[in-house]
Amino acid sequence: MISKKMENMVANSSAIRAMFEEGNRLAKIYGRENVFDFSLGNPNVPAPGAVKKAIMDMLEEEDPVVLHGYTNSNAGYQDVRQAVADSLNERFGTQFHYENITMTVGAAGGLNVILKALLNPGDEVIAFAPYFGEYRSYTNNYDGVLVEISPNTVDFQPKLDEFEAKITAKTKAVIVNTPNNPTGVVYSEETIRKMAAVMEAKQKEFGTDIYLISDEPYRELVYDGAEVPYLTKYYANTVIGYSYSKSLSLPGERIGYLVIPDEAADSENLINAANVATRILGFVNAPTLQQKIVKACLNEKTDISYYDRNRETLYNGLKKLGFECIKPEGAFYLFVKSPVADEKAFCAAAKKYNLLIVPGSSFACPGYVRLAYCVSYDTVVNSLPKFAELAGEYPELQKC
Repeated sequence: MISKKMENMVANSSAIRAMFEEGNRLAKIYGRENVFDFSLGNPNVPAPGAVKKAIMDMLEEEDPVVLHGYTNSNAGYQDVRQAVADSLNERFGTQFHYENITMTVGAAGGLNVILKALLNPGDEVIAFAPYFGEYRSYTNNYDGVLVEISPNTVDFQPKLDEFEAKITAKTKAVIVNTPNNPTGVVYSEETIRKMAAVMEAKQKEFGTDIYLISDEPYRELVYDGAEVPYLTKYYANTVIGYSYSKSLSLPGERIGYLVIPDEAADSENLINAANVATRILGFVNAPTLQQKIVKACLNEKTDISYYDRNRETLYNGLKKLGFECIKPEGAFYLFVKSPVADEKAFCAAAKKYNLLIVPGSSFACPGYVRLAYCVSYDTVVNSLPKFAELAGEYPELQKC
C-alpha cells in the first residue's frame, strides 16, 4: 500500500498534465494540426543557437570525467555560481557572491530545497491565488500548511488587507510568482513595497522571521516594457528561486538556482541548510553539463517576439468573441473568465471542439480558465474559429 499522503496526492493529480495527455490522445485520432492544446506551459520556441554551440564545444573540449562528475559542493560549481552572482549584480545593482547562489534542479527543485530548509511541521506558507497548484504539494512535502489569499479578480494584484489578516505567529514563508502563472500579471513596485511593509511589521509583532520566496521562472518573459521588481531590494528576508526553463527554453533540462542573500535572517545557516537539502532530497547537485551551459549562455535569451505575437492574436481574438480576460504583461498564459460559473463544464464543452484549456480551480481560482499560448502561431490562428463555435453555445457572451 502506498502512503496516505501519496494516496491524496495521486487522487488530486495535476489537471494540467491530464489535459496534456488528453491532447496526445486526441491528436492520434484527429491529427495534431486539428487539436488546439493550450494546456501545458511547455515552450515551443527553440533554445538560442548559443546553447547548442556551448553543448557541442563542451562535449569536445571538456574532460568528460569532470564534466559529467559530481560537483565538489552540493551547491554547484563555484565558477558557475560566481558568474550567476556577477550577472545579477550587473543587472540589478545587488552585491551577491558565489556563496549566495545554490544551483538547483529547476525552480521546482529550488522551491523544495528552500522549503525543506525552512519548514517545521505545522509552519504556514502563504500563497496568493491564483497560484501554481504544486505550491500546495511542495508545502505538504514538509508537513507545512498552505494558507491561501483569495484572488483579486479585478486586476489580480494581491489582496494585501487579507494578507495582513492571515499572517500568524506560525507564518514561516510567503510565496510570490511574478510574472504570474496563470494570469501573466506583473506585481507592481507599489504592491511589493506594501507587501514588504506588512511583513516587516508582522515580524516585529510576532518576533519571528518570515521569508519571502520569489518564484521567478518567467522573469525574462515580459512585454510592452513592463519591469519586474527585484525583490531582495525591498525586503531583507527574500529568497529568489529562478529557472532557465523559460528564459532559455530548457524545461526538460531542469536547471535553475536559489539566491539566499547575506541580509536574510540566519543566512549562513540557511545557505548551509539549502546545500544539505540539495543532497538529502536526492538531487545531490544540479545537472553538471547544464551548469556549464548556463555560465556560457548567461547573456542569451529566448526570442519572446513569438510569444508576443501569440499573446496579441489570442487576446484580441477572444475579446472580439466576448470573452473577458486581463491582458498579460508577462509569462505566456491568458487567464479567461468562464461564461458560466462551473469552469470545468466550460472546459468540457471546449473539448468538443478539440480546444484543451485548464480550469482555474487548479490554481485556486474557480470561474476562470488558463490558456498557455506557448504554441505555434498556426495553432493560435486556427483555434479562433473553434473558439467562435464554442462561444456560440453561450448567449451570455456579448459579441462586439
